Amino acid sequence: MLALTGLACPLCGALRATHDLAHLDVAGAFAANPWWVVVASGLVAAWAVWTLRAWRSALGRPAGRRAGPWPVRVPPRVVAVAVGASAAVFGVARNVPALENVLGPGG
Repeated sequence: MLALTGLACPLCGALRATHDLAHLDVAGAFAANPWWVVVASGLVAAWAVWTLRAWRSALGRPAGRRAGPWPVRVPPRVVAVAVGASAAVFGVARNVPALENVLGPGG
C-alpha cells in the first residue's frame, strides 16, 4: 500500500519488526512498527498461556485417553474489536505528517 498510495498501513514494517524481534533487536522492531511489537507480544503471551494449559491438561489425563485435541477457546469479541480499533487509530496516526517521522515505517 505504501508504494501504491504513499500511505503507510498499520502492518507496513511488520515483517521487518518480526525479523528484528526474532533477533532480539527490540529498538529496531519498535522503529519499524511499534503497533506490531505490542500486538506480537500479546500473541506470544496468549500462545504461551495456551501451551501451558494444554501441557497441564495433557499431564492430568489418564494414560489410556488421548492427549489432544484440546478445546479451543475463542477470545471475547471485545479483544477483536480492540485490536481492530487500535489498528485503525494507528493507521491514521502514522500518516499524520507531524507523526510520520516517529510512527512511519522505518521510524
